[in-house]
Amino acid sequence: MRALIALLIALVAGLADAQGFDHSYAAWDALVKKHVRWLPDDRQSRVDYAAFARDRAELRKVLDAYSSVPRTEFDGWTRDERMSFLINAYNAFTVELILTRYPDLKSIKDLGSVFKSAWKNEFFSLLGERHHLDWIEHEQLRPRYADPRVHAAVNCASVGCPALRNEAFTASKLESQLEDGMMRFMADRTRNRVRGGRLEVSAIFKWFKEDFEKGHKGFAKVEDVFAKYATQLTDEPHEQAKLRARSLPVDHLDYDWSLNALGR
Repeated sequence: MRALIALLIALVAGLADAQGFDHSYAAWDALVKKHVRWLPDDRQSRVDYAAFARDRAELRKVLDAYSSVPRTEFDGWTRDERMSFLINAYNAFTVELILTRYPDLKSIKDLGSVFKSAWKNEFFSLLGERHHLDWIEHEQLRPRYADPRVHAAVNCASVGCPALRNEAFTASKLESQLEDGMMRFMADRTRNRVRGGRLEVSAIFKWFKEDFEKGHKGFAKVEDVFAKYATQLTDEPHEQAKLRARSLPVDHLDYDWSLNALGR
């Protein structure tokens, strides 16, 4: 009997090891589906941080699962699996960061200081080491994966930021999710638009201009991005033609760092 019990325990342990990390991100997916709302234009979203706070125990289970992934396991994943993991981790840890002071803040910037920004706060562990949000975005996602659409995937908890999706990123859907996020962002006329004969775009295209000029999807210049998404940026055919001809002057809009909380 003892031998049989030992065998059963070994089989269960082996099954758990075989299942490994949940690449469907079911727990995080359930949380964002529950607490993230698209606005009527389907281009912006808002986060119900109060409801997230009530589900904070579930959020922490998600974060603990991310933190438990060892570097050796991560390195064995496919490119899209690694990228999805990093995007989801960035977004989930950002929500956790906001909850450390919510509702007593108006912006994620309130969590920083004159000496250290909120994005430099090493408040979580990932791949076996203590890290900050900037490590995920600027030391991993941007240089290692070289896909500028990541700027429409990671969410900085701000109104000016591209929308937080109400679904988890997964390797099987990553390409379509990145493209959908970019199209929604470009079509959001509060962030990117043609007005008065000029193209007015998010400051993201100023801060990370070089990311859009590294040849991804054939982009050699940031103006190539605007040409590709001409139909999202304006409904007017003559303005679309000017965008494709790269002939519109470009201005960068001020960034709205207000918290992207539901009801604000």
